[in-house]
Amino acid sequence: MKDQILLINDLAGYGKVALSAMLPVMTHAGLNLYNLPTALVSNTLDYGKFEILETTEYMRKTMKVWEELGFSFDAVCTGFIASEEQVKLISDYLRDQKENGTWIFVDPIMGDHGIAYATYTPSMCSRMRELAAMADILTPNLTEACILADVPYESGEMSYEALAGLVRRLQKLGPSAVVITGIRKGPDLVNAMAEGEGEVSFLSRKAAGEERPGTGDVFSSIIAGGCIRGWSLKRSVNLAAG
Repeated sequence: MKDQILLINDLAGYGKVALSAMLPVMTHAGLNLYNLPTALVSNTLDYGKFEILETTEYMRKTMKVWEELGFSFDAVCTGFIASEEQVKLISDYLRDQKENGTWIFVDPIMGDHGIAYATYTPSMCSRMRELAAMADILTPNLTEACILADVPYESGEMSYEALAGLVRRLQKLGPSAVVITGIRKGPDLVNAMAEGEGEVSFLSRKAAGEERPGTGDVFSSIIAGGCIRGWSLKRSVNLAAG
């Protein structure tokens, strides 16, 4: 089992999201965790008012120290990235790690409900495609999948055929496995997934209550944790879906 796991994500002062959500889930899975915050965030963004402190220079210096100490990881999971400079920094770091056999999980926190976050300029989206290409498993929501694939977001329900095509389009970027998470279809939430040249499959569950910040972080953590422990992708997604 791969057990030295690095989490690269933001840290919220108030709210169970990002690292605050990932750490307890993956600790419960028995993994040995390390973390590298991309930003300190005052609270979850749904409050409408917040403060963000990027940690780019801290990240750069930490990576240098880890290199000098000979630290390496069996797997790396990435989440929210605060700037284009950080995307390049993380991509360069992961490229070196991947050469040593490190497993890469990318949860591209880029937007929701068809709208990209303000920091995601066209240039930064291009950088994120480069990062997505390095992933062994890529877990975007529908908005993020459309941004990465450079296709229009459909506010209505996408057909299963269209979703399968979107999964394949994302695989062409480079990741061997893709899971598009939390696709709303009527009262259900659907996950569309494919691994390698295997068929695109769908897993559906009844939506439970209202949307909550941090749900995606927990979902991607369970998928990563299951795969790291040697479970199949479908089994990991099934566990995450509940």
